[in-house]
Amino acid sequence: QVQLAESGGGLVQAGGSLRLSCAASGRTFSSYAMGWFRRTPGKERDFVAGISRSGGSTYYADSVKGRFTISRDNAKNTVYLQMNSLKPDDTAIYYCAADHFGVGSSDIGEYGHWGQGTQVTVSS
Repeated sequence: QVQLAESGGGLVQAGGSLRLSCAASGRTFSSYAMGWFRRTPGKERDFVAGISRSGGSTYYADSVKGRFTISRDNAKNTVYLQMNSLKPDDTAIYYCAADHFGVGSSDIGEYGHWGQGTQVTVSS
């Protein structure tokens, strides 16, 4: 079992940057691939980025490629999402999720553990 807690959200102007963090409890963090998803009102959660257990493989939604970077520090039980060149369309609640069986892909069904989310608002 793993519990997740996101932080780092906030209000930023378009073109700015934010770094989200997701701290995981438990001693088995390195056995989970991790992902970031986001949700806007009235929509389902969309995949943003994923990372394998070792951090050697990463995956991104087309909409964030080249602007967002996912990384992890297994010694600190933390996964990060560095978001640069933010746009108003990036406004959403961002969730981190743990994937015990997969590789951190975009398949939301693979993720069995979720954080509560952190709000990111990008003003124009």
